[in-house]
Amino acid sequence: MSSTKLNDPAKTILITGGTGLLGTELSKLLTASGYKVIHLSRNPTQKHYQTFPWDVKKGEIDDEAITSASAIIHLAGAGVSDKRWSESWKKEIYNSRIDSTRLLKEKVAKLNPQLEHYISASAIGYYGWDSGEKLVNEDSDRGEGFLADVVVDWEKEADTFKDLNITVSKVRIGIVLSEKGGALVEMAKPIRFGVGAPLGSGKQYMSWIHIKDLCGIFAHVLENKLQGTFNGVAPNPKTNKEFTKAVANQLKKPLWLPNVPKFALRLIVGEMADILIGGNRVSSKKVEEAGFNFQFAALDEALQNLLQ
Repeated sequence: MSSTKLNDPAKTILITGGTGLLGTELSKLLTASGYKVIHLSRNPTQKHYQTFPWDVKKGEIDDEAITSASAIIHLAGAGVSDKRWSESWKKEIYNSRIDSTRLLKEKVAKLNPQLEHYISASAIGYYGWDSGEKLVNEDSDRGEGFLADVVVDWEKEADTFKDLNITVSKVRIGIVLSEKGGALVEMAKPIRFGVGAPLGSGKQYMSWIHIKDLCGIFAHVLENKLQGTFNGVAPNPKTNKEFTKAVANQLKKPLWLPNVPKFALRLIVGEMADILIGGNRVSSKKVEEAGFNFQFAALDEALQNLLQ
């Protein structure tokens, strides 16, 4: 388990994207640990958490959500892999992050200048679509490509909360492993049917993290009021070939097909193929040095927990 101990019942945490894969698990963790969790949602009908409406495109947020918050954890944004990357969807990926952050900043400045902490999701896409075998960290140069452009501007917007003397943290999220959705579920599907194979060269790195550890990192950053940028990845990145074999071994399935070539991936998913055949070998050293202890530092342990 994470070494995080959350024990301040006076704090109310406002989460955007609270019904997503990460937001759901993080809300459970924080609630179980004594925090009051509230959500912002375009469709505030859920029963588990007090939920307030917001509409980024209309520039609207329920004022009470902002005035109630001691900290904001901003996870909302159009899903990078939800659709093929048309120009309109790329615009939505970008605008959903930039515009929502600006709206939150505007409302906090007006309604709650005493907000203590702003924590923003970010992504290891900052390092580019393929940084090779080099181990990159939070101080590494930004990479190239669409996702890097998005992340750079997304983080710049998050940093504007510093203008209000608010602690700002950014968690660059890697490939999140969960049994309830996301990359692992999609990778496991063809392997279960005996048609799994590495993608592209198979040599590209996958910087993965178990969803429990990712939630733990967000909680650790919140509880210890850590500021700055932290990579949300496990300590042991694996190549795509190693990762695919590990999943197959866990499922007790063979891998006999040749690697899926780049041109085939491009036919299937278009430009988004770049993030499948590229990869980043990302360091978790900074968050570990900040006192976070991983529950699932080894891929085999993570997969056994999620696939058994």
